[in-house]
Amino acid sequence: VIVPMYQAQLPSEWEFILTDSETKVVAGATKEIHAQLREIAGRLTSIQHVLGFDLPESDEASFGALVKRGRAAPVAPSEVKSTDLAGLIYTSGTTGNPKGVCLTHWNFCSNVQGALERFDFREGDRSLAFLPWAHAFGQTAELYSLLRAGAGIALNDAVPHLITNLPIVKPTVLVAVPRIFNRIYDGVNKQMLDKPAPIRKLFSSSVAIATKKSRGDVLSWFERVTLALGDKLVFSKVRAKFGGQLRFVVSGSAALSPAVGEFIDALGIDVFEGYGLTETSPVVSANYPGHRKIGTVGPPFPGVTVTIDRSETKDPVQGEIIVSGENVMQGYYKRPDETAEVIRADGSFRTGDMGYIDEEGFLRITGRIKEQYKLENGKYVVPSPLEEE
Repeated sequence: VIVPMYQAQLPSEWEFILTDSETKVVAGATKEIHAQLREIAGRLTSIQHVLGFDLPESDEASFGALVKRGRAAPVAPSEVKSTDLAGLIYTSGTTGNPKGVCLTHWNFCSNVQGALERFDFREGDRSLAFLPWAHAFGQTAELYSLLRAGAGIALNDAVPHLITNLPIVKPTVLVAVPRIFNRIYDGVNKQMLDKPAPIRKLFSSSVAIATKKSRGDVLSWFERVTLALGDKLVFSKVRAKFGGQLRFVVSGSAALSPAVGEFIDALGIDVFEGYGLTETSPVVSANYPGHRKIGTVGPPFPGVTVTIDRSETKDPVQGEIIVSGENVMQGYYKRPDETAEVIRADGSFRTGDMGYIDEEGFLRITGRIKEQYKLENGKYVVPSPLEEE
């Protein structure tokens, strides 16, 4: 069972997770982290080995030495069942200590199979990985799904280098988060401020026309010419910064602004936004080729059922999003009471998120259950959309 942790976490958080998960073997990326882990291990009885990836092979505690010993004394791989625990992913709760989410091999595999049914990942595809694989989104949607598809993965060394590395790697697919698109959106709009008025006018007109086209509207002759010119003078240069070979991008982990989504779409890059949680391995729903509506998080994934519980909201449309399917976690590690709060009697999961499914089957997120307030007239309101606006 693997228990990934973030390098950016505090050593006190590592110690809590290592203690709570009863980890036996821990490996650190750098010599500094290895030294910190050795110090922590001195206080824990469960840890039997502390390995370091950057240590020289001559050091018995190095990962290289472990591989060498393994080659000399090979061990047959264990047979695992689909229901066996595969990993604990600790959630970074806003209150209290993080909880270990128990995910089985089939939890992960069901989500990977859903991804390959919905997205055209191919052998020969190439991604530039910059998301942390300690997070469920990066782990499932990127690492497992791309490996299963036979795609290649280039590893980004540091987030500040991402824009430099994109044209070097020339990815064909990208698994990303809104922050990256926000940065590009802000950067392009900032550059436009220094351009002559005709170029600025062409840019804004082209974005509006491209958005109109993506909605299925018929373009006039003048609009088609304007869009072609805008694509040649502006959009193609932005696509080149992505390497010029990008077929599509999958975005998750946080909400993508509709304005940013329409802008990226106007550039000629298909962005498919999805929704998920660590407890659902993680994907619940996602837009995908042929089924995309900007401002929504798409239809439910294959093997996933979404229902809306309106018992708390007392609203005719929106309510708490309830998820059931093969992707739902087994529970929180050693937390039966907290598990019982979110896993219902039928095995479905209470997300705590509010939303509704529109007439075309697309899921829309509207807020959090705990963020709603009851007014004097008995009506419930959610302030988060207003705050975001």
